[in-house]
Amino acid sequence: MEPTIHPTHLKIQDAYGRIASIGSGCCDPRSGCCGGGRVVEVAQGVGYSEAELATLPEGANLGLSCGNPTAMAELKVGEVVLDLGSGAGMDAFLAAQRVGATGHVHGVDMTREMLVKARKNAADFHRRTGLENVTFHQGQIEAIPLPDASVDVVLSNCVLNLSPDQATVWKEIARVLKPGGRVSISDMVLLRPIPEALQVDVQALVGCIAGAPLMGDLKAMVAAAGLTDLVLTPKEGAIKAMIPAGDPMAAHLIGLLPEGTGPEDFIASLIIAATKP
Repeated sequence: MEPTIHPTHLKIQDAYGRIASIGSGCCDPRSGCCGGGRVVEVAQGVGYSEAELATLPEGANLGLSCGNPTAMAELKVGEVVLDLGSGAGMDAFLAAQRVGATGHVHGVDMTREMLVKARKNAADFHRRTGLENVTFHQGQIEAIPLPDASVDVVLSNCVLNLSPDQATVWKEIARVLKPGGRVSISDMVLLRPIPEALQVDVQALVGCIAGAPLMGDLKAMVAAAGLTDLVLTPKEGAIKAMIPAGDPMAAHLIGLLPEGTGPEDFIASLIIAATKP
């Protein structure tokens, strides 16, 4: 029997399926997301170097990032890595180069179109690098399709806040991590509650804003999952890079905020680091 799909998942699958089909990312106005066709600018604005982007297969960067989790993960040769919400494979391919041929990267995504794109990119990645150490799985991040204690590092990039059950996602992360394993996750966190109109706006949800947890709730979920040594590192300038001034979609979202405030007053892009005892 097929598992029941949450209505939020259906909305996200539809939106990200269109992004994958368009091929130009969240920052294309046709995708129903934020931005305006600026995938390289957004990636560099949230922390990716020009050298890193040059190593990727064409189409792996869809402009969906809010930070660079691989830069903070301190990946080592031979490690097993899991990328949640792997999309077209951007972070998975960067991680694969760091763990080398003796390591492995598993990408998990629930959107069929993204998986098709990622697997096509994996063939290009192999031609470019000679590496065949990336596997993409279809699945939901609330039920990760990997065994207990099977990975050294969990990465994710602006995906966890799209889940309708983030507490379960954190418990799943803890389940699949080996003892001593660690987390390096880039995501959006609320500094204070945002207006209800923005919370229910699907465009904002897909743009990784409306589902972001409050800081205190995030800390509680990480602790409840049994992870320790939580460190939250803000990425300065990420909000500006993701939602540029003057963009029509940005104007729509900002118009929902109280007068005199901007997105940076409500939300921050963080690298979330934690370990499994």
